Amino acid sequence: MTRARAHRRRAAVLAALWLGLLPPLAGTAGAGAPGGSASLDPPPDTAAGARPAVLDEIGFDQRLDAELPRDLAFRDEDGRTVRLGDYFGERPVVLVLAYYECPMLCTLVLNGLLRALRVINLDVGRDFEVVTVSFDARETPALAAAKKAAYLEQYGREGAAAGWHFLTGEGPAIERLAQAVGFRFTWVPEQEQFAHAAAIMVATPAGRLARYFYGVEYPPRDLRLGLVEAADGTIGSPVDQVLLYCLQYDPTTGRYSAVALNLVRLGGVATMLALGGFILISRRRERARQGGA
Repeated sequence: MTRARAHRRRAAVLAALWLGLLPPLAGTAGAGAPGGSASLDPPPDTAAGARPAVLDEIGFDQRLDAELPRDLAFRDEDGRTVRLGDYFGERPVVLVLAYYECPMLCTLVLNGLLRALRVINLDVGRDFEVVTVSFDARETPALAAAKKAAYLEQYGREGAAAGWHFLTGEGPAIERLAQAVGFRFTWVPEQEQFAHAAAIMVATPAGRLARYFYGVEYPPRDLRLGLVEAADGTIGSPVDQVLLYCLQYDPTTGRYSAVALNLVRLGGVATMLALGGFILISRRRERARQGGA
């Protein structure tokens, strides 16, 4: 990579960070996710375009209308034993599988969900539930509580504490839930991290899978429609998974390059539009002042 290209890429990263599109990339992760780092450049010994074999082991198999195992036992953020079914019965549920010390991708998923939730005119705890389950059996209720506190503060709506749940659990319960929703993930010993995909799900009040939303950004309009339909027991149609593998952890490099690069591209476009708008408004104001002089 040339020095000029490297400078341009760093500038794009800084622009994305400034716009709030990326968590810190050097030595820190997003809100509530300690440690971790990400790099935009593959190492010299990595073949360009090579697909890591582990990607064949991970992903989401859409299991629409499948019934969730509501008898599964987990621990809530206060350490109390709860059943998955405790969060069903009255309202639809947004289900998220994300581990709390994930260095990047899980935080991007939760951040994307938060952004969508802050836009829609439905309230967590009143109109629907959010159940976040860690798929790392080593994680504790203390980690879950810290994660919950961070996201509730950013969400900022009254009553959300009773509707947004952060759970931890034992390996067998996690495996059963993952199988029920079609979530395939794997541990990568070399990186001491999980390789996994990015998605959230919506379930009906009766605990049946109604919709999958892939990636790390969820259009608020689509998410709201999914919740409204799920509340009536409507099951959605299978959706395209083209973006799934663009948002994967690459265990051969220890990086989330595709995620970062896609967001950097988005940040670059947004920055250019913002700068263009600023210049246009400035010129109009200048002309207005000159005309009034």
